[in-house]
Amino acid sequence: MIKKKVAFYTLGCKLNFSETSTIARNFEEEGFDRVDFSSVADMYVINTCSVTDNADKKFKTIVKQAQKVNPDAFVAAVGCYAQLKPEELADVDGVDLVLGATEKFKITDYINDLSKNEYGQIHSCEIEDADFYVGSYSVGDRTRAFLKVQDGCDYKCTYCTIPLARGISRSDTLSNVLQNASEIAAKGIKEIVLTGVNIGDYGKGEFGNKKHEHTFFDLVQALDQVAGIERLRISSIEPNLLKAETIDFVSKSRTFVPHFHIPLQSGNDDILKLMRRRYLSDVYIDRVKKIKKTMPHACIGVDVIVGFPGETDDHFLDTYNFLSELDISYLHVFTYSERDHTVAASLDGVVSQNVRKKRSKMLRGLSVKKRRAFYESQLETERTVLFESENKEGYIHGFTENYIKVKMPWDPSYVNTLHRVKLLEIDVDGIVRFKFL
Repeated sequence: MIKKKVAFYTLGCKLNFSETSTIARNFEEEGFDRVDFSSVADMYVINTCSVTDNADKKFKTIVKQAQKVNPDAFVAAVGCYAQLKPEELADVDGVDLVLGATEKFKITDYINDLSKNEYGQIHSCEIEDADFYVGSYSVGDRTRAFLKVQDGCDYKCTYCTIPLARGISRSDTLSNVLQNASEIAAKGIKEIVLTGVNIGDYGKGEFGNKKHEHTFFDLVQALDQVAGIERLRISSIEPNLLKAETIDFVSKSRTFVPHFHIPLQSGNDDILKLMRRRYLSDVYIDRVKKIKKTMPHACIGVDVIVGFPGETDDHFLDTYNFLSELDISYLHVFTYSERDHTVAASLDGVVSQNVRKKRSKMLRGLSVKKRRAFYESQLETERTVLFESENKEGYIHGFTENYIKVKMPWDPSYVNTLHRVKLLEIDVDGIVRFKFL
């Protein structure tokens, strides 16, 4: 019997990648062969994102790509955008099935003979029904896995659609997370990145049970004991949930690396209040100082949004100067985009697209300077590098524990191996050269 072929495309965050992997394993258990998205498949599954306008637009392009390869293939859309705007996706030419937040994990229940539908069928829950938890992890490039520990969010940031797309905050059990971590370790993967929507909120149970059976700190301590894992990385954590005890533990940990990604969104307190963030700028300064005091070599990444409604030139300059003076390592800059059903979409003081672009460009320029300064501060130090599996223009790349990117001429024998090195110089492409110790 010829096996049916299925291909996957993931838009958005690390959490989406981990969930795509889990959905793919379900297909494999049902007897499907997984193939690359550019290959001929009987079915294409697109895991969507709703965080930016760009992800919305990209969806149509990806559907067209799939149809080009096989016009008769069955196309399914799942994920955040599918939950928020199922009708919009179902109307896209070529889409046969749209599944919301709870249905995506049961996708194989919704497909029959894979013959194309005249109209896109929608199975989408009310988001209040998304009250159960599905654990997942992705095994992508053999060197790193994304391990989902938490889903949903109870925060009410005025610009964000994630609570509408993913529901309430809920967590995996500690025993299940540790089991998944052990499975990953058994596959020979060296690094695990913890992921979720709001992972610092870890511990909230299923079905809206707000009792914290375990805390994020409990999780960190327990994962540090899992045999076979070389590195653990915290993907992104809210500043108000990154406690001193966690920072102290990471500084002495066997496996957790000195790399933190902490969303800021704005360096101006008035804008933070408009965004309904759960901290002000002084809390952020405190966290950065605490990290740098305990781990001077730590890498700190920052999320920031430009062009939020009401953001004046002075507000933006507050953010620019705040970040310029802060001892951080790089920025992820997001240009604010209006999202339906969010409070921010109806706020006054809309910032023009030109101004948004200009501010974004300024902060991206600052990010380049920050990364360069951080890299320079680490030259002549000794670090451990984990090498990746991709051959990029004749080079193999790797990352140190504190997230410095290095390279050397391609040699497949180094893939997924750890080596002590001395960082020597920054090449013209901004990547660091080293020597083995």
